[in-house]
This record gives sequence, structure tokens and C-alpha cells, in this order.
Amino acid sequence: MANVRAYRVAEQIKKELSDIINNHLKDPRIGFVTITGVDVTGDLQQATVYITVLGDDEKKDETLNGLSKAKGFIRSEIGKRIRLRKTPDINFKFDQSIEYGNRINRLLHDLNDDED
Repeated sequence: MANVRAYRVAEQIKKELSDIINNHLKDPRIGFVTITGVDVTGDLQQATVYITVLGDDEKKDETLNGLSKAKGFIRSEIGKRIRLRKTPDINFKFDQSIEYGNRINRLLHDLNDDED
């Protein structure tokens, strides 16, 4: 039962975060951010938000710094939008799966080119 609740909370956080980041944060360091997933612990105390950022490594670092600085604002906004006893602590992480998938795609493409 707790897992279903954590999943629902994670989905709601993902939806609200997308709106907050895209429409309410004015930090110029924050680039084009896509939220690819949110994991919430069973006790709803921690939320890990997986993001991808368009741009190079420098842009990614700037975006992560901007999001870290805005954590307090983001938490308070989520607290207003989602009714929970305690708003989860939010940690942002880069989603490596897309880069990993692209790398595998390139390797497979290179293998096909070698066979021709």
C-alpha cells in the first residue's frame, strides 16, 4: 500500500515540478530542463528528481547549481500544491540513461558501418 502512495506522490511531484521549473523560476542559470523521473522513499521524506539538461557539461553544472539554490522555493511551492504532512526533501540528479542509450546507439551504428 505504501508503494502505491509513494508512486502517486512521485507522479504528482513530477507534474508540479515541471510547472514550477518551467514557469516560475527566473534564474538565468537554469536552462532547458526535462524531468525524466521522481523517486520518493516509502516514508515520503526524500524525493530524488532525475533531470536532463540541453547543453554541454558547463550548462548542466550551472543548471544544477541554480536548482540547488532554488530548492527552498521549490519545496515551499510543492508544499502549497500537494497536501502532505511533510514536504519531501528534494535532491536533483542527472539522468544518465539517455546518454547511455545514445552511446549504445552510436556503438551499434558503428558496428553496422563496419560490416558494410
